[in-house]
Amino acid sequence: MKKVKRKVLVFGTFDPLHRGHEYFLGQAKKLGDELLVVVARDSYIRKVKNREPNFNEETRKREVEKLGLVDIAILGKEWPVTNRYGLLRELTFNVVALGYDQKPDNAKVEQELAKIGRGDILVVRLKAYQPERYKSSFIPLRRKPPRRRWGGAL
Repeated sequence: MKKVKRKVLVFGTFDPLHRGHEYFLGQAKKLGDELLVVVARDSYIRKVKNREPNFNEETRKREVEKLGLVDIAILGKEWPVTNRYGLLRELTFNVVALGYDQKPDNAKVEQELAKIGRGDILVVRLKAYQPERYKSSFIPLRRKPPRRRWGGAL
């Protein structure tokens, strides 16, 4: 009998990408066989975070891919989206992993999954990695993607 691959889905802006994100993606990767990352569009950052992105969406996607933890990275939907949870219907996955500070809460995601007949999906809240230091809102703005001085498995 063929084993079904366990696919983990995560969302993020990754603007700028930092060690906390690497820790987040590393935790998510351990939850399954494949890691699918949805990188927020520039239009989403402008609307929801009420600021210009530090790095454009293609650069952020490329930086996430360079970490070597991600099997597939895609860009999210352009803002405004007609259904904020539309990708949950469109993509194939078994687990949704949320960062420690991501909204909405697990119950809301589980509720949205149940509405579309995907109530069997596991929703997991991941742990923070030095949140007092590695949080995008604390990282100074830069014009170039940061050089990663860290590396290897977390």
